Amino acid sequence: MPHILVTGGSGFIGSHVCQALLARGDRVTVLDNYNDFYDPAIKRRNAELLRGAEIVEGDIRDRELVARLLGEGADVDVLVHLAAMAGVRPSVEDPLLYEDVNVRGTTILMEELRRRPGTRFVFASSSSVYGSNEKIPFREDEDIHHPVSPYAATKRAGELLAYTYHHLYGIPTTCLRFFTVYGPRQRPEMAIHKFVRAVLRGDPIPFFGDGTTRRDYTYVDDIVDGVVRSIDRCEGYEIYNLGDCATTSLADLVQQIGELCGREPVLDRQPLHPGDVKVTCADIEKARTRLGYDPRTPLKDGLAKFVAWYRGPEGPEQVDAQVGASSR
Repeated sequence: MPHILVTGGSGFIGSHVCQALLARGDRVTVLDNYNDFYDPAIKRRNAELLRGAEIVEGDIRDRELVARLLGEGADVDVLVHLAAMAGVRPSVEDPLLYEDVNVRGTTILMEELRRRPGTRFVFASSSSVYGSNEKIPFREDEDIHHPVSPYAATKRAGELLAYTYHHLYGIPTTCLRFFTVYGPRQRPEMAIHKFVRAVLRGDPIPFFGDGTTRRDYTYVDDIVDGVVRSIDRCEGYEIYNLGDCATTSLADLVQQIGELCGREPVLDRQPLHPGDVKVTCADIEKARTRLGYDPRTPLKDGLAKFVAWYRGPEGPEQVDAQVGASSR
């Protein structure tokens, strides 16, 4: 039974990954600092779902804590590093924080891993590293030198740091470039969550640009499958795209959400943000061939699942109502 340490394991993607690992019998330790980027209560509710996992509250920048979890005497077989300051637009407002968490924090983890180079390292990167790439779909072997947000730059820096430590110390390393992940427990500031909430409440949707920007939306179950496969096949140094290999325009996304919610979206039109890219699209042939990765959830089905979760007993509508009732 492998022992897997998951940083950010109480977050959106992390909690789903941990559930999958626990379900197959792995020993799981979660490291999460429950910061206030969004309501920490959401992450604590996620953690309550991880029965059987050891939950450690702390920060990846805490060198003493990281040394205790990964250093001499630790028995961690795999480090899955999902913890990060996320989001393109917030990174433009506070780039120093993003550098500190995403670059320095990752380096602190790698410094401990070099003392135990047999531990596998799976690093969550992002499709944002491709920047305004005009070659569609995006391939892992392309030279990418023009990230357009501090968040993207920190994720590319993480990939490069991981390669350096692999080269110097032989750490088995896999970097995963996630493409716009969505699904139940998605962070509240992310587009699909934000749009569904706005439509159901009758609030305006912040609509950036003319609606022609396109994203490769990937359902969380498909991402989790890719992460688990990467854990089991982590050797050498590899980068994989984990996406759906299909794109949807912002206008079409909003229309589908409106239809699923049974309400007409109200648009708050705003100019395109300078940190946003016009299109993302994953070439997933490498992941298909080497990992057996095979995304199975079309956007229409995934959106329906998300709306059902949002309105269901574990979704924000019911949870917020219960919290409100208990506080009266």
